[in-house]
Amino acid sequence: MCYTVSCPSVSVRTVAAEVRKQVSREYGSPQLSKKRGAHQPVSSSVPLTEVVEPVDYEEYVSSHAPGAEPCPLRQLMEFPPDDLELLLQDRECTTLEPPLPEEDTIDPRVRDALGVYTDDWLIIQRKYQRYSTTHTPHNSERQRERQRGLVKQTFELDEAAATDRQDDQDDAKRRSVSLDDTPRGSWASSIFDLKNSSPDALLPSVLERTAAEDMDRRNAEARLQGRHSDLLGLFPPPDEDEAVERCSVPEVPKEHCGQRIMVKCLSLKFEIEIEPIFGTLALYDVKEKKKISEDFHFDLNSDQMKGLLRLHTPHTAISTLARSAIFSITYPSADIFLVIKLEKVLQQGDIGESCEPYMVMKESDSSKHKEKLEKLRLQAETSCSRLGRYRMPFAWTAIHLVNIVSSVGGLEFSLNIHMEINRKGHGTWNERKKKGSERMSVGEDMCNFATFRPATLTVTNFFKQEGDRLSDEDLYKFLADMRRPSSVLRRLRPVTAQLKIDISPAPDSPHYCLSPELLHVKPYPDLRVRPTKEVLEFPARYVYTPHTTYRNLLYIYPQSLNFSSRQGSVRNIAVKVQFMAGEDPSLAMPVIFGKSSCAEFFTEAYSPVIYHDKSPEFYEEVKMKIPANLTDNHHLLFTFYHISCQPKQNTPLETPVGYTWIPLMQHGRLRTGSFSLPVSVEKPPPSYSVLTPDVSLPGMKWVDNHKQVFNVEVTAASSVHTQDPHLDKFFTLCYVLKEYSFPFRLKDCIITEANVEGELKASMTGLRGALLDTCVRFLHQLLSKLILLIVHPPVIAGQIVNLGRAAFEAMSLLVNQIHKNLEGNQDQHGRNNLLASYIHYCFHLPTCPPLLPDPGGATPAYELPIQYATLSRATARPSTLHLACSKSISNSNPDLASTPTSPDEEVQRIIASKASDRGCNRMSAFVDSATFCSAPTRQIAKKLLHEELALQWVVSTSTVREAALQQAWFFFQLMTKSMSHHLFLSSRIDLPRRQRFPDRFVDDIAALVGAISADVAGRYHKDVELVERLNSSLAFFLNDLLSLMDRGFVFNLIRSYYKQIANKFHTAQNPSSLTALRMDFTRIVCSHEHYVTLNLPCSTLSPPASPSPSTSSTTSQGSAFSSMHQDQGVASMFELSVPFRQQHFLSGLLLTELSLIMEPDGEGVFFLHKKAISAVHSLMCSHDADPRYTDPQVRTHIAQLYLPLIPIVMDTLPQGRQQADRVPKTDSKRSSLSQAGRQCSSLSAECSRTLLVSFLWVLKNADAALLESWVSDLSVMQINRLLDLLHLSVSCFEYKGKKALERINSLTFKKSQDMKARLEEAILGTIGARQEMVRRCRGTKRSPYGNENVRWRKNVTHWRQNTDRVDKTKAETEQESVVDGNLATEASLVVLDTLEIIVKTVLASELKESVLGGVLRVLLHSMAGSQSALFLQHCFTTQRGLVFKFPEMLFEEDTELCADLCLRLLRHCSSSVGSVRSQASASLYLLMRQNFEIGNNFARVKMQVTMSLSSLVGTSQNFNEEHLRRSLKTILTYAEEDLELRDSPFPEQVQDLVFNLHMILTDTVKMKEHQQDPEMLIDLMYRIAKGYQNSPDLRLTWLQNMAGKHSERGNHAEAAHCLVHSAALVAEYLNMLEDCRYLPIGCVTFQHISSNVLEESAVSDDILSPEEEGICAGKYFSELGLVGLLEQAATSFHMAFMYEAINEVYKILLPVHEANRDFKKLATVHGKLQDAFNKIYNQSSGWERMFGTYFRVGFYGCRFGDLDEQEFVYKEPSITKLAEISYRLEEFYAERFGDDVVEIIKDSNHMCCMSACQAYLQITYVEPFFDTYELKERITYFDKNYNLRTFMYCTPFTLDGRAHGDLHEQYKRKSILTTSHAFPYIKTRVNVIHKEEVGHCVHV
Repeated sequence: MCYTVSCPSVSVRTVAAEVRKQVSREYGSPQLSKKRGAHQPVSSSVPLTEVVEPVDYEEYVSSHAPGAEPCPLRQLMEFPPDDLELLLQDRECTTLEPPLPEEDTIDPRVRDALGVYTDDWLIIQRKYQRYSTTHTPHNSERQRERQRGLVKQTFELDEAAATDRQDDQDDAKRRSVSLDDTPRGSWASSIFDLKNSSPDALLPSVLERTAAEDMDRRNAEARLQGRHSDLLGLFPPPDEDEAVERCSVPEVPKEHCGQRIMVKCLSLKFEIEIEPIFGTLALYDVKEKKKISEDFHFDLNSDQMKGLLRLHTPHTAISTLARSAIFSITYPSADIFLVIKLEKVLQQGDIGESCEPYMVMKESDSSKHKEKLEKLRLQAETSCSRLGRYRMPFAWTAIHLVNIVSSVGGLEFSLNIHMEINRKGHGTWNERKKKGSERMSVGEDMCNFATFRPATLTVTNFFKQEGDRLSDEDLYKFLADMRRPSSVLRRLRPVTAQLKIDISPAPDSPHYCLSPELLHVKPYPDLRVRPTKEVLEFPARYVYTPHTTYRNLLYIYPQSLNFSSRQGSVRNIAVKVQFMAGEDPSLAMPVIFGKSSCAEFFTEAYSPVIYHDKSPEFYEEVKMKIPANLTDNHHLLFTFYHISCQPKQNTPLETPVGYTWIPLMQHGRLRTGSFSLPVSVEKPPPSYSVLTPDVSLPGMKWVDNHKQVFNVEVTAASSVHTQDPHLDKFFTLCYVLKEYSFPFRLKDCIITEANVEGELKASMTGLRGALLDTCVRFLHQLLSKLILLIVHPPVIAGQIVNLGRAAFEAMSLLVNQIHKNLEGNQDQHGRNNLLASYIHYCFHLPTCPPLLPDPGGATPAYELPIQYATLSRATARPSTLHLACSKSISNSNPDLASTPTSPDEEVQRIIASKASDRGCNRMSAFVDSATFCSAPTRQIAKKLLHEELALQWVVSTSTVREAALQQAWFFFQLMTKSMSHHLFLSSRIDLPRRQRFPDRFVDDIAALVGAISADVAGRYHKDVELVERLNSSLAFFLNDLLSLMDRGFVFNLIRSYYKQIANKFHTAQNPSSLTALRMDFTRIVCSHEHYVTLNLPCSTLSPPASPSPSTSSTTSQGSAFSSMHQDQGVASMFELSVPFRQQHFLSGLLLTELSLIMEPDGEGVFFLHKKAISAVHSLMCSHDADPRYTDPQVRTHIAQLYLPLIPIVMDTLPQGRQQADRVPKTDSKRSSLSQAGRQCSSLSAECSRTLLVSFLWVLKNADAALLESWVSDLSVMQINRLLDLLHLSVSCFEYKGKKALERINSLTFKKSQDMKARLEEAILGTIGARQEMVRRCRGTKRSPYGNENVRWRKNVTHWRQNTDRVDKTKAETEQESVVDGNLATEASLVVLDTLEIIVKTVLASELKESVLGGVLRVLLHSMAGSQSALFLQHCFTTQRGLVFKFPEMLFEEDTELCADLCLRLLRHCSSSVGSVRSQASASLYLLMRQNFEIGNNFARVKMQVTMSLSSLVGTSQNFNEEHLRRSLKTILTYAEEDLELRDSPFPEQVQDLVFNLHMILTDTVKMKEHQQDPEMLIDLMYRIAKGYQNSPDLRLTWLQNMAGKHSERGNHAEAAHCLVHSAALVAEYLNMLEDCRYLPIGCVTFQHISSNVLEESAVSDDILSPEEEGICAGKYFSELGLVGLLEQAATSFHMAFMYEAINEVYKILLPVHEANRDFKKLATVHGKLQDAFNKIYNQSSGWERMFGTYFRVGFYGCRFGDLDEQEFVYKEPSITKLAEISYRLEEFYAERFGDDVVEIIKDSNHMCCMSACQAYLQITYVEPFFDTYELKERITYFDKNYNLRTFMYCTPFTLDGRAHGDLHEQYKRKSILTTSHAFPYIKTRVNVIHKEEVGHCVHV
């Protein structure tokens, strides 16, 4: 048992060793580095741009094995034992009978093919991969599934919206313009109203005293109740554009099928019925000049007509009775015709004579032609009985299918075929034909044969056949002519008949269907039913689909015969075709398919006979099934007969007049194609069948001197015979080697042991010359053979013939060729679907080596493996079927005593006595003596495919290497499946991972990955497409290896990839594209289903110690599940420290990528931000959706992998708090990280939201104790940064409300974002714009850095979902609002949890109390937004706890916080949700009590609450006083029930406050009534403000409310004056507090701005002193506040174009800045002054600035209440016409009182004779009036429009009482009005206090 190694093998191994050394030098061997550096100390700091050396994973896992007891964390420690599973899935058979040959003995080549077509699918899959994002996308459908059953949250926003309509109706009922009460209302009635109202429910434990710890514990427990565990399930799913890891499972290989139409032949009727007529249907493509289907034969004759032929068809098979057929059309076009040919029984006379009766006679004229008809019937009967087996051509017609498909007519219509075609063709097809260069442009649009409306056609016109024009060439001319307007066919006399047929799209699974081989297609419920036939398609062009079932059909087409030179009676010629198994006539095989109404199979077939034609043309198709065992004796025999049509004495019916034949097999190949054959006059001699007729045999007589007189075409539809010389040669040589049948003749070459290797290699090289179509059709067989040659290299003469390199080369080039030519059939990663499905389903390692054939010949070449470590079956077929034929996998030598446990042991036992040096022959092969074979000397070599592939790839060069690189994914997947299968076969799957594969293979993998990484890094800018594919292929390969190999080794491979990229990074022209590649790579690797386990989530962050058995066995349980932050620096868990990146290797890589991309100085362009953030988001989504990780303890450990995300997100905020404070608190809905500072200006809103939700996910799932420990180590600045983020998070996820959702449903921003990304990629050179364009034009549906090109295909996934939002149903919108509400609630609760953690750390350390203000600010901000009742309940609880623990924060320090808190609480006291009011009331009451307990008084809270309420009622639109009244009553009730403070003055003080608040509330009711009347509303606010003359804080509040209202309406001058009044009020009180020389001395200083301002003077006796507690406590009562008010006033004056007033304001402001030496502000002020003065100078005429128009408005009538007989001057916007104000006021009051009540007085005369029930409005235009002395002072346009108190208007009259008369009669009266305050004032209408009239004068 010796063996010899062939030289080529040694050379390959030597080369391999050299290459491996070189690669190790260049790229470093991960395997070696792993062994070398496992326990070397790591440097303390490795920069983020470098990858740390990962932990030795296998060592760590083995030394920290979990204990035996079950624990939720066990699954995080190690992969499950059933991770890989092998499925044997039954191959689906579409027919009831398996499509197999009937013979017992099968040719080995056919048997090989059958093995490929009948093996079950062998699928090796990762059982848990469904949990990764690779195969299960997080799309909207899946998200909706997860969102089912959500609890609807209650929101004030939605509740308020629901009650708005009701409120509007109520408002209309209670509207009144009366201001009868004083502005402050009636004290007594107010108290009465309040006491009679009912309170909300009291909270049970509010008044109890509880320890802070108990309170916190109780609150924390309450917050955990009813929480939504799946935060990301509420957030929109990750963007599919970025899902580069997405892979779909390939489709199961199946036979090709085009668009299918069903044709049903219903009836065929002629004018006369005298004989049977037979029909044939077939499809023809005129453009391609090709018949594109086989013939379908049908018989619609009556039983009477069929009876005439009973003699010739004694038995009729049911399969021949079919009348409906299903045609398949792969390439639909406008050139396809359905051709119908009719034949009849042969009779005497030519075709014309036979057709004549049908053209002239009618059944209706039977009396006229009775005698003639009888004669014809008699002739027909005679012909049928004598010539029944022969046919003759009769008539034909054609249907242009596009007319049927594009028809929009009814379901049934009568079709005159000529007229229909011409009419359609004239206007449509000819014009379109000119436009389409290759194929008609309608082809794709109108020629959709899958979806047209079914049609019933009645064809009435047939054309008679012409004996000399029967060929297909003639038919194509006829068909082309039919489409022309002036068709020659139209001029021919037709054969009239009625053929009725149905044409419709075929159903998906038709019943009662027969395959082209006459097998019953499932479902076939009843075998007795008339079948439908599937008609085999002959596609017009190549179809690239591999064969998957056995098919072996032969079609013979006799074309023409030339017997013109023959003498004698050789005229009515019939060709008999036979399939002969030998030369004896009895060996004719019954393989010819019958036509219609006959037997199923025949031994012979006859062509139709053309009467008296010595050179006939034929159109016959003879269909045969080829036997499985073809020998050299099988041949086609053609016998030519002269048929005697007229019975003559002594003349036989048929006389043989010639013979010819075609041997079917030649040199192992099936002969097909076109043949021109000589015809022998005599019978061929013996042994003729092995020769061709071309050989001139001695003594034989030939027609026309051996000339080729007979033309015939033979085609095969076979999945066994390739009909390609290159493939045939390759398969034949494989057969020769397998059978060891030397010598073997192959054409002119004799194959011997000596030359077989060279010939086989040459045949492999020659495969590139084969037709791609054929290669694809035999793809599975071809690849299986190449793989077999690699795995079992043949042993010839004792030597292994190493064909690995040749096979690898052939495979590479073949795969590359398929990719290049079939670009349309690829997924988004450029993977060809045909190849992917081959690997996934068909490929398996040959588990039984090829043997010499068993004499019985029945042994299949492919035995499926059985002895698997883990074997599950996908079908219900009992596994015993397979076990019955099982072979022991590694026990291939029966002489061995025991079954070896692995092939390595097996090898050692077999070759133990060999002296060969294994070092020089690095074999993955071994020789196995096949003692159980029939040839004991044969030896079988075994190799492992994955080892050979890796080796060949590493040593490959030039074109082969390039081809392999182009399709790297194919070889990677092949290796992966081979490795997996090998593990099952060898039972190595249970071995430790390091022992699964030999070191040499591991080194090859390392070298391969290193080399490919270098290709990615080196070629990224040259071969963009290739590098993208290569990058993703490599990532997927490493992802697969993580399930198979030593994981530490794979981590080192990843590290080597990173190193290669990093080496190129600094010299890269375009680093962002390298980063994008690396990001995609990382995302794919991280998409592993055991990503969490791979990151060692339960490990501690201490460098792993060297494993020792004693420690690992005793402490494994403790070390694996130890406390998460025991013996380690917590800080290192929250940063990308070296220990973190080592232990959590993949997570470290991902977060490092994110950190580097988000760096402010980095190249973080838009698309990179999106990539990095989307990757993290996608992973978190998969954790949330993963049923393995539902346990909270497990989630905590997973969150540990993402802890550094918190500081990363914090770092995206600017340093310090200034920037964050600028984010407007009111407009929180649009807050995003991009607003937060300079660094993230490029971060889109979408990215910001995603980053924030990921940040919240970590906070939600992380261990609270761990977070607490981390926060306690943070500096105050860092905590403030964290608080800024929480603030932002609240804004970002705020609930928008149902109404808002409905509004934005039609909007989508996704498209513009993606366009921006595209643009940026092109600008930055990531991908050339030209390449992108070329790629789109070519239709390659891939995006440069993402999934399938969703951006440009509107019918796919994400983009489509957004654009379709317009059509959302009400239920969908409702569900969306439910989801949005839950997201807002959960996000806010996470923020609340984090705030509690921060407060805890403050309590513990007592050093960071400065952050408490920040905590409260976030809390207040969350209260300010739209929040759910559930969240607010917890929020108020937290707020009460905070105030309880830190009262001094509110009551001793920051007044503003107290003010804000009071405002928020009051706002919620007016909530329409009862539970929210209850909580807010409790909080407000406890706030008062706390304030009282500190200083026995609660003046501060009292003042702040009063101010807050004033502010609230002045600004809030949807404020509900009824709800607030309930809350006030609740507070009163608390005060009454508070037993502890009952005897103190506290309850009384509470009562006073509540009553005062109630009074303000009463004012509010009136304000609400006048919400639509702006003047009245401002008047009311003015009165309320006046009522607070003694309370500066409240007056200031109301003045500011008024300023706000004016700004809203665009009255900027009035807003400015409100602010000036406010500033004067502040100045007055500041002056009382301290005498400061640079501050204004009070109101007097402001009188240059406005004379009205003096009313703010604090001179009254009842003025409160500012020193009192709670008085002037607001933020504005300070120097800073004064400056702020003045600056706001200046801005408003600027907006009002009153630049002169700005100067007066800054005169007051400048001394303050000068005193403070604030030169920056001084510069700004002077700049603004310069700007103002320039504008005054440039607009000196004044007309550029229109300041306002004034009107006198008088109210008359009791309906106006206290406005009756009042006159006002109204200030209206500039250029307001009299008609405009008249219309506005008339509309307003008409709506209030009714159209018929309001009357506008058109003149300005005195009012008299007024009706009591009418309301009169008198409106007159007035203009400012100045005395002469005053005009000297008022020089400029501004002077004449500022500080106005006197106005004038003129009234025309005549002395006789008329208004107008002749010129000499006309007089006018001047009226001068004086107002109470000067314009502009703090309101837009001012009372007229004095009116005087100036005397009469003649009107000139």
